[in-house]
Amino acid sequence: MNRTLKIATWNVNSIAARLPIVTKWLEMERPEFLCLQEIKCVDEKFPAEAFSELGYISETHGQRTYNGVAILSRKPIEMVERGFPDDEEGAHARLLSATIAGIHVVNVYIPNGAFVGSDKYAFKLNWMRRLRALFDEKYKESDLVLLCGDFNVAPEERDVHDPELWEGHVLFSRREREALLNIKEWGFVDAFRLHTEESGHYSWWDYRQGAFRRNAGLRIDHIWVTKPLAEQCAASWIDSEPRTWERPSDHTPVVAEFK
Repeated sequence: MNRTLKIATWNVNSIAARLPIVTKWLEMERPEFLCLQEIKCVDEKFPAEAFSELGYISETHGQRTYNGVAILSRKPIEMVERGFPDDEEGAHARLLSATIAGIHVVNVYIPNGAFVGSDKYAFKLNWMRRLRALFDEKYKESDLVLLCGDFNVAPEERDVHDPELWEGHVLFSRREREALLNIKEWGFVDAFRLHTEESGHYSWWDYRQGAFRRNAGLRIDHIWVTKPLAEQCAASWIDSEPRTWERPSDHTPVVAEFK
């Protein structure tokens, strides 16, 4: 990479509802590529033309009404893979992998889990085990690998506005954090934490009870990179401005730049 490469991830909570703010943000920030989660549409309904007009190629792994992930890129998108290799027909559309500018990009929308002890919680933990197995089988720590998306887990107390309130609840339960750590220990570095140590920085705020105004949020959207990319990471931040725009997603973009 001969110049700065800016990348981003954003759970848009319906691309149909959020298209105006996504295109506005792309025009302002111009990342080389943007990974989207929760697009909530089938591939045929994805507004690829609107992004093409801004110079972005689109690859999607969509699903009707819920889930769905996409990658928008100003550079060629190669070696696209949708879902896990062993996914059955009709599996949740939560994983989209590709190679961009020599970087193996893995875009994920990890399941929410509903509540601790539920079937959906067990599904979430198993999905995370499968993700770790994917890295074990497909990649090497020495590769340029970038894992990003809505992880639906806050890794540490400093990633939660009120750790005592959230302890034992979905998004911050012990087993979720352990499952996430297991993925990280494959060989990832949290790009945001390379540059920011303090608490109080969040990427998701509930729509209710004035959570954004009170900054009562969680940092559950992440960009993780292998060591070779971490050594080139010049900056990483959470861009909270789009959360202030009209009809926002409950998440906001997370950005990283590489030299």
